[in-house]
Amino acid sequence: MRLVRTDSHNIDFKKLVEELDAYLVITDGEEHEFYDQFNKLNHIKHVVLCYYRDSILAGCGAIKEYDSQTVEVKRMYTVTGFRNTGVASSILKEVEHGLKNCPTIDVF
Repeated sequence: MRLVRTDSHNIDFKKLVEELDAYLVITDGEEHEFYDQFNKLNHIKHVVLCYYRDSILAGCGAIKEYDSQTVEVKRMYTVTGFRNTGVASSILKEVEHGLKNCPTIDVF
Protein backbone atom coordinates (compact mmCIF):
# COMPACT_ATOMS: atom_id res chain seq x y z
CA MET A 1 0.00 0.00 0.00
CA ARG A 2 1.33 3.44 -0.91
CA LEU A 3 -0.12 6.70 0.45
CA VAL A 4 0.29 9.93 -1.49
CA ARG A 5 -0.48 13.45 -0.32
CA THR A 6 -1.86 15.72 -3.03
CA ASP A 7 -4.62 18.28 -3.60
CA SER A 8 -8.15 18.37 -5.01
CA HIS A 9 -6.89 18.98 -8.55
CA ASN A 10 -5.37 15.49 -8.76
CA ILE A 11 -6.92 13.42 -11.58
CA ASP A 12 -7.00 10.21 -9.52
CA PHE A 13 -8.75 12.02 -6.68
CA LYS A 14 -11.36 13.39 -9.09
CA LYS A 15 -11.94 9.87 -10.44
CA LEU A 16 -12.60 8.53 -6.95
CA VAL A 17 -14.86 11.48 -6.14
CA GLU A 18 -16.97 10.61 -9.20
CA GLU A 19 -17.28 7.02 -7.93
CA LEU A 20 -18.15 8.28 -4.44
CA ASP A 21 -20.76 10.68 -5.79
CA ALA A 22 -22.39 7.90 -7.83
CA TYR A 23 -22.47 5.72 -4.72
CA LEU A 24 -24.00 8.53 -2.65
CA VAL A 25 -26.79 9.08 -5.19
CA ILE A 26 -27.92 5.55 -4.35
CA THR A 27 -27.35 5.56 -0.59
CA ASP A 28 -28.72 9.07 0.02
CA GLY A 29 -31.86 8.33 -1.96
CA GLU A 30 -34.37 11.18 -1.98
CA GLU A 31 -32.16 13.28 0.32
CA HIS A 32 -29.20 13.30 -2.10
CA GLU A 33 -29.82 16.83 -3.39
CA PHE A 34 -29.68 18.18 0.16
CA TYR A 35 -26.47 16.35 1.13
CA ASP A 36 -24.75 16.96 -2.22
CA GLN A 37 -24.41 20.68 -1.48
CA PHE A 38 -21.94 19.81 1.30
CA ASN A 39 -19.75 17.61 -0.90
CA LYS A 40 -18.14 20.11 -3.24
CA LEU A 41 -14.37 20.25 -3.71
CA ASN A 42 -13.96 23.96 -3.03
CA HIS A 43 -11.84 24.62 0.07
CA ILE A 44 -10.35 21.12 -0.08
CA LYS A 45 -6.60 21.61 -0.25
CA HIS A 46 -5.24 18.46 1.39
CA VAL A 47 -5.92 15.01 -0.07
CA VAL A 48 -4.51 11.56 0.69
CA LEU A 49 -4.70 8.85 -1.98
CA CYS A 50 -4.05 5.17 -1.39
CA TYR A 51 -2.60 2.94 -4.10
CA TYR A 52 -2.41 -0.85 -3.91
CA ARG A 53 0.81 -2.29 -5.33
CA ASP A 54 1.88 1.26 -6.19
CA SER A 55 -0.50 1.70 -9.13
CA ILE A 56 -4.04 0.47 -8.37
CA LEU A 57 -6.19 3.23 -6.89
CA ALA A 58 -7.78 1.96 -3.66
CA GLY A 59 -9.19 4.96 -1.80
CA CYS A 60 -9.02 8.59 -0.76
CA GLY A 61 -9.69 11.05 2.02
CA ALA A 62 -9.44 14.82 2.30
CA ILE A 63 -9.48 17.77 4.66
CA LYS A 64 -11.71 20.81 4.26
CA GLU A 65 -10.52 23.89 6.11
CA TYR A 66 -13.17 26.15 7.59
CA ASP A 67 -10.78 28.52 9.35
CA SER A 68 -7.34 28.45 10.95
CA GLN A 69 -8.60 26.28 13.81
CA THR A 70 -11.31 24.10 12.27
CA VAL A 71 -11.16 21.35 9.65
CA GLU A 72 -13.43 18.51 8.58
CA VAL A 73 -12.51 15.11 7.16
CA LYS A 74 -14.25 14.88 3.78
CA ARG A 75 -14.53 12.64 0.73
CA MET A 76 -13.49 9.42 2.50
CA TYR A 77 -13.96 6.61 0.02
CA THR A 78 -12.63 3.10 -0.47
CA VAL A 79 -13.04 1.29 -3.78
CA THR A 80 -15.42 -1.66 -3.27
CA GLY A 81 -12.81 -4.38 -3.82
CA PHE A 82 -10.54 -2.88 -1.15
CA ARG A 83 -13.08 -2.46 1.65
CA ASN A 84 -12.27 -4.18 4.95
CA THR A 85 -8.56 -4.29 4.07
CA GLY A 86 -7.35 -1.35 6.18
CA VAL A 87 -7.29 1.19 3.34
CA ALA A 88 -9.63 3.68 5.03
CA SER A 89 -7.82 3.36 8.38
CA SER A 90 -4.47 3.98 6.69
CA ILE A 91 -5.81 7.04 4.89
CA LEU A 92 -7.33 8.47 8.06
CA LYS A 93 -4.11 7.90 10.02
CA GLU A 94 -2.16 9.75 7.33
CA VAL A 95 -4.67 12.62 7.42
CA GLU A 96 -4.40 12.78 11.21
CA HIS A 97 -0.60 12.64 11.02
CA GLY A 98 -0.63 15.70 8.77
CA LEU A 99 -2.81 17.56 11.25
CA LYS A 100 -0.37 16.97 14.12
CA ASN A 101 1.96 19.53 12.56
CA CYS A 102 -0.72 22.23 12.60
CA PRO A 103 -1.40 24.70 15.41
CA THR A 104 -4.36 23.97 17.66
CA ILE A 105 -7.36 22.99 15.56
CA ASP A 106 -10.70 21.31 16.10
CA VAL A 107 -11.45 18.31 13.89
CA PHE A 108 -15.08 17.32 13.40
